[in-house]
Amino acid sequence: MFGVGLALWLGLGQAAEPWARELVLEGITFSDELGGLELIDGWGSGTLEDPIVLVEHITGTGPATLVIRGMSWRFGNRIRSHHEIGFALTKIVHNHTGVAWPMFTLELREFQDRYSPFGDGLSFGQASVAGRPFRSDGFSTVEEIEEPYDGISFMGGMIEPGGRVTLSFVVTDTTPQYEFFLLQRRDSVIAGRAAPEPRRLAQR
Repeated sequence: MFGVGLALWLGLGQAAEPWARELVLEGITFSDELGGLELIDGWGSGTLEDPIVLVEHITGTGPATLVIRGMSWRFGNRIRSHHEIGFALTKIVHNHTGVAWPMFTLELREFQDRYSPFGDGLSFGQASVAGRPFRSDGFSTVEEIEEPYDGISFMGGMIEPGGRVTLSFVVTDTTPQYEFFLLQRRDSVIAGRAAPEPRRLAQR
């Protein structure tokens, strides 16, 4: 049964693959057109009390990229942080890869082929306490990366093939970008910088 207010259909946009699916929630479109994952269901308004929840199957061992479109001033900030735009996001991710996951890394980008620097305004709630600590029911620690990338690495666990993991965090922007990308990897932390000390997560 699909969540309330969910619109699910085959994505027929020029950039989408024939099998691509989109979920439209609160005017925001989530698409799996770039591959590596399958969107299954979704619901929620994006507040801290009622986060947007996405159910996904990750099917490949490479990056799984979620395309997000429709962010605007009209959407507003639903997590009560200082950013112009903000929403709470929970991902329920099923491991359909046949390979165990020792970690789960998320990275935000305004452009698919380049990293998101501090100055572009897109982040996981940078300089805010809203929605923290980030949570997972399958990993015990989290590492936040603010420079030179916008990233989160969940660690301290193992998601076996056929298993699932829940990840909860926030997404914000000070200069709303209509289209941006959420990259998801399960093999290593984002390369190119020294790792800070991970923080232990509160379990759900």
